Parts: sequence; structure tokens; C-alpha cells
Amino acid sequence: MTENAAAVVILAAGQGSRMQSDLPKVLHRLGGVPLIGHALAAARSLEPEQVIVVAGHGGDAVAEAVARLEPDARIVMQAEQLGTGHAVRQTLTELEGFEGKVIVLYGDTPFIGQDTLAALASHPADVVVLGFEAEDPGRYGRLIVTDRGLERIVEFKDADPATRRIALCNSGVMALDAALLRQLIVRVDNENAAGEYYLTDLVGLARAEGRRADVVTCDEDETLGINTRAELAAAEAAFQARARSEALSNGVTLSDPATVWFALDTCIGRDAIIGQNVVFGPGVTVESGAEILPFCHLEGCHVSAGATVGPFARLRPGAELGSFVHVGNFVEIKNSVLDEGVKVGHLTYLGDARVGEHCNIGAGTVTCNYDGVSKHRTEIGARAFIGSDTMLVAPVRVGADALTGSGTVITQDVPDGALAVGRARQTNKPGLAIRLMASLRASKVNK
Repeated sequence: MTENAAAVVILAAGQGSRMQSDLPKVLHRLGGVPLIGHALAAARSLEPEQVIVVAGHGGDAVAEAVARLEPDARIVMQAEQLGTGHAVRQTLTELEGFEGKVIVLYGDTPFIGQDTLAALASHPADVVVLGFEAEDPGRYGRLIVTDRGLERIVEFKDADPATRRIALCNSGVMALDAALLRQLIVRVDNENAAGEYYLTDLVGLARAEGRRADVVTCDEDETLGINTRAELAAAEAAFQARARSEALSNGVTLSDPATVWFALDTCIGRDAIIGQNVVFGPGVTVESGAEILPFCHLEGCHVSAGATVGPFARLRPGAELGSFVHVGNFVEIKNSVLDEGVKVGHLTYLGDARVGEHCNIGAGTVTCNYDGVSKHRTEIGARAFIGSDTMLVAPVRVGADALTGSGTVITQDVPDGALAVGRARQTNKPGLAIRLMASLRASKVNK
């Protein structure tokens, strides 16, 4: 156990009926990943000993998504959704024996910052609640603070008019000692207006034990929760604005920032140039000095320094572009490695391929990688020249310094330095074109 150990509990039990969706609320996408992916990323910033996700509505789908996003996270199912206190109580078995801070986050609250979480985790109070000053407190729970710290949290449904006028609101995020959590969570009852088990009752229970409770505050924007499609759209706008600002601050050129869309984990080096209407899906790294021209879509790929992509190109998962590679317009690359200096100018599909350095791939080239059942690989050696409209029927290898004739269908390996031509012999029929067109026009007139 490391000093200042932390465990993170993420509550993902909300049904989200206001989203008008069959999809669990925390699986709706923001910045290219499910909402809960943002909470998991926040948890990782603490380097926690363990991450526990409590899944309720749509639990199997949530568990499947979490397994992809954070394979080491533990999933706990909440068969009945009886409130936040009830959800946290489901984690007691997973937290057994753990000594340290437990931080409770929410799968539908994506913007809690690293500094805020660090402040929660390091605060000396026994119970620490994240609060914020709300411009419109609305139906948030209110934090009652005195010179002795946080006295109690009052849910809106249970608040009198004077309490509802308080502007300091409860975000729901909380940090407390694991041993204290195990001691108190079993004492939370549901004697309230909603008949639910409130996590917030831990404050009063801790105070009754002589423990200190306190508040860490953050900007209201960090506490934004997503409950409707409109709120999801507003959150996306806020996320993109923040991502664009960070990219510009980090030395990235955005030709038209408002038209560039980022994912949560997009990584772009300084002096990279990003053109208009570029979309980054998850898992993209663009190194310093690379250029992405307008109207490109990138996902799950790596673009090395000095490379250029686009316009109108698509890089799919597994695309690896070496330094000074050029990928031109209407080119799609999937699960393929292009070594230094490769040129793929236009109208080409490369899938499941390895292309050696300084190759030239002619227009209309296709790696025929799928036979209807399995994918197969194409290997192209260094400095090979692939003529326009070459079909490479995988599995197949074209050797270094080899050349394929335009319109060739390659079905067998091509040795190093060889010329491969595989097309039907051309036959010319003198005068036939004129006679054929005359016949077709006559037929059309006589209809």
C-alpha cells in the first residue's frame, strides 16, 4: 500500500430517462468516448490503488464499456437503484481491507479537474465534500458551513425556504477515509422525502462521531452533470472549446478552430498544423510538425513528424504513418504501417498492410485484404513502385524495388526488383466504336 493511497468509486447507476434513450446515460458519447470514460480518466490522474464502478441500469452494457476503457477496474452491480448511499454500500466487499481515502465520482459528471481531485484526496478532514457556488442553485443540495467546517448537507426536497436561499451547493463528489466509510455507510437510512439512501448523510453521521467534515470548492463548470440531450450538446460544446484552447496554447496551429473536433485523448505536438473541418476520434497522436489538411477524419492512428495527410483522407485504427509520409485526397488507411517517405497520393485503400520506406503507391490501388471470412496482409518492400489501379490480392508480397504495371491484379508474390504485369491483352476493333454508338442512338430514337 502506497502512502496517501486512494481508491475511486464511480457511480454509474443513473437510468437517464430524460435522455429519451435505450442507452444507459453514462454510455452517451462526449469527446468521442462514453461519459463514464471521462470519470475513469479523472480517476487515473490520482493513480489509485483501485477503481470500482457501480453499475445499475444497463449494467451489462456499462460493464462491457468499462472493461474496454479501464480493464483493471472492478465492476459492482446495483440490482436496485435506491440512492447514492445504497450504491456505495455495494462496494464494501471490494473495499474490505483497504486503508486510505475513498473518492466517490459520478459517471455522468465529466469535467471534474485533476487539481480539484488532488485537493479532495489530500485534504486532512475525515469527510470532504466538493462544493460550488451556483449561479442558479435550483434543485441542488445545499452545504451548511460554519466556522467548525461542514455541518450538514440538506437535499433540496428536504430544505426549508431559508436553506434553499443558500448558494453553496453539493456536487455529490466526496472523499473520506475508507475505514470510516465502512463504519458509517451501513448506518445510512432512507427516512427522507425520496425514500432513498443518501450518501450525503455520511456528513451528519461523521459529525455525530466527533469527526471533522469540510468543503473543497471548484468552479461550477466542473460540476456539470448530464441528464438531457441538450445538456449533452452543451457539454460537447464546452469540451471542444476547452480542447481547442489547449491545443492553441500548446503551439498547435488550427486554421479554423471552430471546425476542428477533438476526442478526450487527442495528442498533438507543437508546430503541427490542423486544417479546417478535421475530426479526431479516440486514440490519435499527431507528432510535431505534421500537417493534417482540411476535411480529414482520424481515429486510432499515429502520424509522425513531417507527414502530411489529406485533404479528404481517412485514417482508421491501426494506421501508423512514418516521418515525411504523404497521404493524399480520398485515401483510406486501416491497420497499416507506412514507413518513412511513402507517398500515397490519391484514391487508394490500404488495409492490413506494411509499406516499406520511399514507396510510391499509384492512384486507385487497393489491398484486397478481406475474403469474406478472414483478413489477410499485404507486404510491400522498400522503394517499390505500385502502378495506378493495382489490385493487391492478399496475402501477397511485393519485393523491394519492384514495380507493378497499371491495371495489374497481383495474386502472387513479386520478387525484389521485378516488374509484375497481370492484365488482359488489349484488342482494338477498327471502326467498331462508331458503328456501335450509331446503333445505340438509333435504338433510342425508335423506342
